[in-house]
Amino acid sequence: MALLVLAVAAGCRVEAVHVDHGLRPGSADEFQIVRAAADALGVPARSVRVDLADGPNLEARARDARRAVLPDGALTGHTADDQAETVLLQLLRGAGLDGLAGMRPDPCRPILALRRRDTRDLCAALGLEVVDDPSNRDPRFRRNRVRHELLPLLDDVAERDLVPVLVRQAALLRDEGDLLDELAAVLDPTDARALTAAPVALARRAVRRWLADAHPPDADTVARVLEVAAGRARACDVGGGRRVARTGQRLRLEHPSGGSSPTG
Repeated sequence: MALLVLAVAAGCRVEAVHVDHGLRPGSADEFQIVRAAADALGVPARSVRVDLADGPNLEARARDARRAVLPDGALTGHTADDQAETVLLQLLRGAGLDGLAGMRPDPCRPILALRRRDTRDLCAALGLEVVDDPSNRDPRFRRNRVRHELLPLLDDVAERDLVPVLVRQAALLRDEGDLLDELAAVLDPTDARALTAAPVALARRAVRRWLADAHPPDADTVARVLEVAAGRARACDVGGGRRVARTGQRLRLEHPSGGSSPTG
C-alpha cells in the first residue's frame, strides 16, 4: 500500500493489482481495501484470482503464481527488512556468495532501502486502511520464524538493530560477486587446463555460468566438474540428465538426447 502511494507521488503511471491466492476465507474481500485506496489516489485497480492448494513449498508456489499473473516490470514492495530476512534465510540454506548478496536492487524493487516501519508509518499518516495478512505470522513458514524469532534474538545478542548491518553486508558481497563474475567471464570453462590453473573462486564461477539453466548448479555439482577438469574423474552427472565429460584437455556438456556441446 505504501508502494502504491509512493508510485503515485513519483508521477508513475500506476495500476494496482491485487492477487488473491484463495488460501483463506474472505481473501477476495480484501480487494475492496485496495480499491478504496486506489480510488482515493485516482488510479485503476483490479483483482486476479490464482488457484493454489495448501501444502509443501506453499510460499514458493504462491510467489510463482503471482509472478505468472503480474505484468512484466511490475513493482514489488520489498523493504530493507525483507532483504535482511533473505540474507539470513540464504545463510540457513548454506548459500554461497551470490545467495548471501540477497536481492539485487533494481527498478522493480524501488523501496528496498526503506524499513518496513516506514511503510506502516506512511499508511498510518495518510489514514489508509491496510490488510494484515495472518499468514505472515504462521510459524510453518521459515521466513516468519526468521522475522519474529531469529532477528529479534540476534538484535538482542548484538545489542543493536541488525537489519542495516545485514543489508550492508549483502551490498558488499554483491559488489565482490560482480567483480568475480567479470574476472571469470574471460575464463573458458571447457578448457580443462585453464580451469585447473585458475584460482578456484574463478573456476567455480566459470563452471556455474556454463552450466546455469533455470537455476545455477549447486556447489557439489561444480566440485565434480572441477574434478573432471583436473583429470581425477572422466565424467560426472550435472543434473537434468546432463553430464560433463572430458576428452583430452576439453570438457563437453552432454545432453539427454545424446548430443553434446563444448560451450553449453
